[in-house]
Amino acid sequence: MNTATEPCVFIVDDDEDIRTSLSRALRTRGYNTQVFDSAHAFLAGYDPARSGCLILDYGLPQMNGLELQQVLVNRGRALPIIFITGHGGVSEAVRAMKFGAVDFLEKPFRQEALLARIDTALQIDAKARDVDNALKMTQNKLKSLTQREREIAEFLVLNPSNSSSKDVARHLDISPRTVDHHRARILDKMNVQSVAELVDLALTYQLFEKPET
Repeated sequence: MNTATEPCVFIVDDDEDIRTSLSRALRTRGYNTQVFDSAHAFLAGYDPARSGCLILDYGLPQMNGLELQQVLVNRGRALPIIFITGHGGVSEAVRAMKFGAVDFLEKPFRQEALLARIDTALQIDAKARDVDNALKMTQNKLKSLTQREREIAEFLVLNPSNSSSKDVARHLDISPRTVDHHRARILDKMNVQSVAELVDLALTYQLFEKPET
């Protein structure tokens, strides 16, 4: 098995004993782990393409856990984070959860509680990456449309109540037969069976901007 393609539990803590004990315990249970002793070390070594979750010490020196979380959020979709702390307060926990943390565990914590949070975090990450992949695939399908096909697709999506071939033809000043030809090509390239499915797909992935009102 190629561990580089498997989900990883990243551990960021400046306490070597904690890093070592957590990594050993998780590996014993079958998890892949990677450890870092600081936020900066993590940022330098983390590959965003690698799936997984992050066990993050709140009280890191130089850049604390909340600051690292904010950096990851600003860079795009962040890994699901499980904060661990020996002195974090309610305000810190609320802020962490506001920006998507899975939980904020106070040391010492029960190993079973951490394992449950890890499994939840890995599920969240897997679902988010599935959505990202589906979006990329849909965007690539959209890019495969010709300029005219995209114009027709956009009109169909933004004007579902006026989506007949005559309506589209009138709007673009082309023949209904030409619209029929392009419509068939659009449905085939976008891998949908009907205009209704095309509309649902476009709304789900926000493929076209809504007209200004």
